[in-house]
Amino acid sequence: MAGHAKDTTATIIPGMHYRDAPAAVERLCAAFGFEKGLVVPGPNGTIAHAQLKFGNGMVMLGSAVEDNFGQMVKVPDGPDGKVTQSAYVVVEDADAHYAMAAAGGAKIEIDIHDEDYGGRGYSARDREGHLRYFGTYDPWA
Repeated sequence: MAGHAKDTTATIIPGMHYRDAPAAVERLCAAFGFEKGLVVPGPNGTIAHAQLKFGNGMVMLGSAVEDNFGQMVKVPDGPDGKVTQSAYVVVEDADAHYAMAAAGGAKIEIDIHDEDYGGRGYSARDREGHLRYFGTYDPWA
């Protein structure tokens, strides 16, 4: 945008809500290789806030509850439902990551393949329907 300084410190962190956030944390770590960072329990077995790390990236998630922010966020309609957004995650070895995701119970939506613009990747959903694309294409490189 004209007249605006470029913010070189900006970081974008996707956020998601889950019906069963405690199970989602465990499954995301097992199927996709995320690592637990901060996990803040909420009332009645929910998660108020969780940070899952992946390399120098992160996703934040919590239980789908009707709190201030939660009332504005919709969870996917299920493992086959359409979503309004997805995350792209850069991985070093797409084939190894694909094998881990498939073994961990992820639903593969687009099988692993080479992209015309470079890189190799695949698309998968977690059990609640959130969609991600994992690939070796690094737009920063």
